[in-house]
Amino acid sequence: MAEGLYTTAALLGIVAAVMWVAERVRLPMPILLVVAGIALALLPWVPRIELDAEFVMIALLPPLIYFAAFSMSWQAFRANLRPILLLAIGCVIFTTVAVAAAGHWMIGLPLGIAFMLGAIVSPPDVVAPLAVAERLGMPRRITAILEGEGLVNDATALILFKFALVAILTGELSLVTATRDFVLVLIGETVWGAIVGYCVLRLRHYAREPRIEVMLSLMTPYLAFWPPHALGGSGVLATVVAGLYTGWAGVALIRSNTRLQALFFWDIVNTVITGMIFLLTGLQARTVAAGLDGAVLRQLLLDGIFISIVVIVVRFLWVFPATYLPRWLVPSIAARDPAPAWRFPFIIAFTGVRGVVSLAAALSVPVAIATNVAFPGRDRVLVITFTVIVVTLVAQGLTLPFVVRKLGLDRLGCEERKERKLREANARLETARAGLDRLAGVIAEHRIADDLLKPWRSRQEQRIAQLAHARDPDDEGLAQARSLNRVELALISAERERLNALLREEQISDEIRRRIERDLDLDEERLRRNARGIVADD
Repeated sequence: MAEGLYTTAALLGIVAAVMWVAERVRLPMPILLVVAGIALALLPWVPRIELDAEFVMIALLPPLIYFAAFSMSWQAFRANLRPILLLAIGCVIFTTVAVAAAGHWMIGLPLGIAFMLGAIVSPPDVVAPLAVAERLGMPRRITAILEGEGLVNDATALILFKFALVAILTGELSLVTATRDFVLVLIGETVWGAIVGYCVLRLRHYAREPRIEVMLSLMTPYLAFWPPHALGGSGVLATVVAGLYTGWAGVALIRSNTRLQALFFWDIVNTVITGMIFLLTGLQARTVAAGLDGAVLRQLLLDGIFISIVVIVVRFLWVFPATYLPRWLVPSIAARDPAPAWRFPFIIAFTGVRGVVSLAAALSVPVAIATNVAFPGRDRVLVITFTVIVVTLVAQGLTLPFVVRKLGLDRLGCEERKERKLREANARLETARAGLDRLAGVIAEHRIADDLLKPWRSRQEQRIAQLAHARDPDDEGLAQARSLNRVELALISAERERLNALLREEQISDEIRRRIERDLDLDEERLRRNARGIVADD
């Protein structure tokens, strides 16, 4: 028990160190964590750490999927539903079949094992590419499609994987039955996820206690994931639906104090789990290679490189026709959504990095079919899967920034970002004006003397003037808006210094200091967010 705690603490320390390095060398954190994990696994004095596939599936995966779905814009998901489904369902099935054919005919895997391998390596992981996309500021539609695909494709792949595994273990597989079960799983998980999201969100609203609400939010992904997973589904789609619904409907039902605490809590949970998973992925290098002699391992690594090339090429073969064919065949789609420039489908096809879901699926393959009967080809599947993850993560992940810049997508994203800042500034201005307009109604409703509200009116008018200047980066008043922002931050800094002095002089207690400090923290964070979101980049 103690050894496990020490190991966990050491891994957390490594994750923090790698994250610190990643920020300074401006490389995606997941890639560096996997490389660090492989490097540690090769050191003889580092203990062997095996990733429990079931633990990943039922304990670590649900909160990651839920938070990603909660954070994604429902508006963006709905607007890009067609390309998302074409990738998350169509491309996953296409990749599974293509890898199965290549694995069977080119490297000699039995057909059932080859199909299972195809299902394992078919879903791209979106964490590493999105980390690069957000840093480079790629166009929002590309990131929305990749994010939506990453949410749904795991469900498709895990369902196909379970079908293949059952077929290998039982020796029977009916295509009609598999198709029917696939459709039923999709419908059933969608309904279950919506039910869980609806019920838990109402419970959180009635609880009216931030700590209880945060605990209920932590329970949500597991309530959505566990029942479908136990019944033979994936659980992923139900978790995605619950997260999307909570993010969409929670605007009206989650109170501000709960939202502040919950977002901070979930940000920490997501960071810790993501970091640990990618580090543990790299540490599996020793587990994957255990018991294999050098010649066999080299051949399996070559097979893994071949399958990596197959999954990369197959994604290109799917994405371009899936982008343009529907528009050629259905004129209404082309009229509603004109065909994008070739750079858009190219970068979507290029971001086919595989990740932890593939590794967890491979590790979950049973060691034996029956007593004293080993599962055929398990070692081959493990090594090939691990190779595909490393090759795609390093080769595609590290070259993605170069490809994005070469295609000029960073410039397009920069233009979009300026437009979004303008829209945000306009929205802030409209909401501020709405608050000022409401003052007259408040005076009449509560019979407050107008003199008492003069400071509030002046403050709101000043804020409106500041927001109006901030909309136009060429406006001469922008410098004044920035200066006012800095002045407010300086005032908060002075208040904080005096607060700490009062504590040292024992004129106030720690409890009083914490309450006042929290208000100052909220004001300071608001001002810093305004400086980043409204004021133009220097």
